[in-house]
Amino acid sequence: MKKMAFTQKLVVDEAKIRKATLSGLPLTITTFTLPREIEVYIEDVLAVFLKLARQEKLKDYICYCVRELAVNAKKANTKRVYFNELGLNLDNPDEYKKGMELFKQITLNNIAHYLQLQKEKGLYIKLILQIRENTLHIEIRNNVTVTRAELIRIHDRLAHSHQYNSLEEAFSQVLDDSEGAGLGLVILALMLKKMGLTEDNFDIYSNERETVAEISIPLDNVHVENISLLSKALASSVSTLPQLPKNIVETQRLIASETVDMDAIVRQLSIDPVLTADLLKLINSAQYVFTKQVNSISEAVKMVGIRGIRNLLLSYGTQQILSNDSAEKKILWDHCYKTAFYAYNLIKTFKAGESQEDRELLEDAYAAGILHDIGKIVFSDIHPKLLEKIRRFCIERNIPHSTFEDLSAGMNHAEIGALIAEKWNFPPNLVAAIRYHHAPSSAPEDYRELAESVYLANMLCEYESNKATFDQFEESPLTSFGISDKNQLNNLLEHFSESFKKQKPD
Repeated sequence: MKKMAFTQKLVVDEAKIRKATLSGLPLTITTFTLPREIEVYIEDVLAVFLKLARQEKLKDYICYCVRELAVNAKKANTKRVYFNELGLNLDNPDEYKKGMELFKQITLNNIAHYLQLQKEKGLYIKLILQIRENTLHIEIRNNVTVTRAELIRIHDRLAHSHQYNSLEEAFSQVLDDSEGAGLGLVILALMLKKMGLTEDNFDIYSNERETVAEISIPLDNVHVENISLLSKALASSVSTLPQLPKNIVETQRLIASETVDMDAIVRQLSIDPVLTADLLKLINSAQYVFTKQVNSISEAVKMVGIRGIRNLLLSYGTQQILSNDSAEKKILWDHCYKTAFYAYNLIKTFKAGESQEDRELLEDAYAAGILHDIGKIVFSDIHPKLLEKIRRFCIERNIPHSTFEDLSAGMNHAEIGALIAEKWNFPPNLVAAIRYHHAPSSAPEDYRELAESVYLANMLCEYESNKATFDQFEESPLTSFGISDKNQLNNLLEHFSESFKKQKPD
């Protein structure tokens, strides 16, 4: 009896997709050969992803676009190994024409051979899905660079697609299918049009290492507006939480004064023995490395500076308000401590210099790391009265309960944290680090390095606990810190992790 071959269906991890969607992390799927089971898996992931983004109606359109772009990326990779095997130059017009004459026939007749060559050379196709800045971003990447001639052909096809109003017109008028991509790109453009998108929402470009096809889809305005309304309602209700301790507020006022009086600051801090003891404990802990023990507030102010004292007070005061004995809170604060330690050491390792700006960046990194998740911490044990107030707000504004569920699950926690920080008069740089710790490239330029340090520190924590992969790191912050590959990241994390274990605060 002939044995039947069964292909095992890949299982979609809905919990992982939900976590990534709510926290703004990218989802990545990488393949070298794009077999049918991977295509099916990609469609299943897209279905879950779009459901969480409340964009199920776009599923068929997006699945087509992703499939078309993935297949084109696969063909581009096949073309490279095929031309390489024939000893032909893709950039030479005559050799390109000669190679393409039999490209489809030869590769299709021996596709397993060419796919194996692609795999051996490490030529991949990578899908990246991410919700960032209230926009759904879809990327298909392959690690070969498109030639100028190829890019011109692609954009010509897309430009010509504007003349068609239906698939029937496209099928009847697109005749040149020599590379198999012409009609597909025209249909893709029509699919984008059916989704209400324009050419501004789609791009294909090449950098030094990859060719990237990118689709950006603004999320449903009603959903976005509802999330924003709820975030502001929650932040405006922060008055139900205790304010920062009076002594800290008064000290911050003295620090913000145009004529800073160091002695007045020392006197103000010294009137609270508990605060004094806790500050000295913090200053003598892992964040600062002094050659001798700091034993007085006056000495502390001199050693860490006005900015350092300000950051310590904000971190300390916030923890006093938002801490309790719950297990969930402890996990969140432990994560914040580690993020702070990693952010500080990232700046110290890669950015520390002699300039005033560098010293300030180093001083701010620890505080920004401690405070980055205060939006999530507020929601971790939100007061029942505040919870009821937000629910009534939803009813009054006719906001679906599912939107509140999205918010309470973590969506927009960075914005909520930033709004709370603004309400408590945090300085702009710390507000920006909180707001953009999942999207550092969107941070104002003056605060981008600080946001990048918190982003990378947070991602290192996620990576260390196997909640994120190397592919999920944004390239720009890695480049900014001179991190070029996975091995370098692993070595850095090993060093930071060992240091944190030795110096972990009580």
